[in-house]
Amino acid sequence: MKLVWQILAVVAVSAIGGQIVSAVQGNPWLSLLLGGLAAVLSLLVYRWVVGRTEGRPVTELARQGARGALLRGLVIGVVWFGCVIANLYFLGDYKVHGFGSLTGAVALIGFMAGAAVTEELMFRGLLFRLVERGTGTYIALVLSGVVFGASHLLNKDATVLGAVAIAIEAGGTLAAAYIATRSLWLPIGLHFGWNFAESGIFGTEVSGNGATHGLLDASTSGSKLITGGEFGPEASVYSVVFGALVTIAFLWLAHRRGTVVPRRRTERVDALVTLAR
Repeated sequence: MKLVWQILAVVAVSAIGGQIVSAVQGNPWLSLLLGGLAAVLSLLVYRWVVGRTEGRPVTELARQGARGALLRGLVIGVVWFGCVIANLYFLGDYKVHGFGSLTGAVALIGFMAGAAVTEELMFRGLLFRLVERGTGTYIALVLSGVVFGASHLLNKDATVLGAVAIAIEAGGTLAAAYIATRSLWLPIGLHFGWNFAESGIFGTEVSGNGATHGLLDASTSGSKLITGGEFGPEASVYSVVFGALVTIAFLWLAHRRGTVVPRRRTERVDALVTLAR
């Protein structure tokens, strides 16, 4: 029942926030404001329901070090996607036609912030964290990644290849970032940085959700294996390769810090936060 209450609370806030932000997408400033409020409300609800049902300090959302972790995640996410775009550009598969829309990019900040926060709370804060208690780190990483990738099959222009790519590059990388730090702040920043770079800066498709209006007016063309096709660069082989490298780096760091939970070890992992820091 604890798990049920946690899921219901986070899903309800996420769904309501998503509907409100979608309803005001035509107004960039309202999108920015309401998207930010939805993200903050989701964090507060998660902190409240997890703290109440599990009877513990919600250390994965500790305020200490939150700003630095968010910033580091943001930088890593933008650089990571920038590496993907750079490869597509040098192959001639990514072309910039001019400047896009500043207000469009502003609107995407709120939308992407809300999406990054709610998805990290659901998939890393709840799904991965709770599965890890009974199965260990690596099984939980695989299972949560598969579920995260499969959830994107509901998107417009979704493909099985795109879902598999997201399961590997995003599901793996974001979970590994959590494992290494035992904090949700780094994966939230990483998730936001990747998504905003993809749409708000470089103006490409995001998980098959349709055209975006970022700072650059750009387009991709060429092999679907390279560009990701209509699903967007997230389905590109370059995204998978770079994502796998980032995942390996975080897991290496996790092993150095001793924050990997062995299989079938069921002790609470909250004590690992001290080691992670």
